[in-house]
Amino acid sequence: MPLKKKDLKRFRDLLIAKRNGILRNAQRTLSEDMTLDADDLPDEMDLASSEYLQSFTFRLRGREKTFLKKIDHALAKIDTGTFGVCEQCEEEISLKRLEARPETTLCIRCKEDQEKMEKSYG
Repeated sequence: MPLKKKDLKRFRDLLIAKRNGILRNAQRTLSEDMTLDADDLPDEMDLASSEYLQSFTFRLRGREKTFLKKIDHALAKIDTGTFGVCEQCEEEISLKRLEARPETTLCIRCKEDQEKMEKSYG
């Protein structure tokens, strides 16, 4: 059974809130990084720690960027009327799964199959 308009609105609002949270966090991280100055660091250990944290932050931003793409893809699917349909088997994704991960593109069965394949090619 296709999702109701009220469910689609709820998922759209949830996805937009997630996107805004990521963007706020990225902006905060960026402004904090701008205040970091190597001259303020007292020794090499602090500098190494700082470089590690910067590296970690860039990886996190990469994950955030990927997550933003997934959110935007889900929002586009709401607009095209394909939200809640598995991109692999074209069956409906359960409401429970969508509530847990509204940005998902696969039903639980296809996701489990994907994870098994990834694990076997490890």
